[in-house]
Amino acid sequence: MPTRYKGSPEEIRALNCYIKLTRASETLAAALRAPLAREGLTTGQLGVLEALLHLGPMNERELGRKLLRSGGNITVVVDNLERRGLVGRERSREDRRCVTVALTPEGLRFIRGVFPGHAARITAVLSALSPEEQRELGRLCRKLGRGAEAEDVLPHRAMASG
Repeated sequence: MPTRYKGSPEEIRALNCYIKLTRASETLAAALRAPLAREGLTTGQLGVLEALLHLGPMNERELGRKLLRSGGNITVVVDNLERRGLVGRERSREDRRCVTVALTPEGLRFIRGVFPGHAARITAVLSALSPEEQRELGRLCRKLGRGAEAEDVLPHRAMASG
């Protein structure tokens, strides 16, 4: 559905692009959300588990930066994962303010079991695009994201610098 806004040609083009990008993103997220829910996971929880699996233990601030989530959101997500025994927190002996989050053995088994199916679903959905189109989409999304960061329009960037 195109915009009904009666602005400049640049605004109409940008709004139409934004609508398509948002609809595609929401459709993809919806297709992935139900299988995650069957595993008892939210998208945010999967993001934390996947980051810890592939990047190793890190503190909540690092997790928030990697996942573009607020500190409060990451705390809630980690609290819920910790209640399930999938992650643990360990306070640094050198700096008691620093708390590292890591997968527990159960969390490692769990995410290793869940992630391949998630990756397969993403691969299946994105197969609507050719390999070259997937690379181009990735390039364009990165360029758009970096442009938004440079404009300092992202809330987490503005809060971090203030």
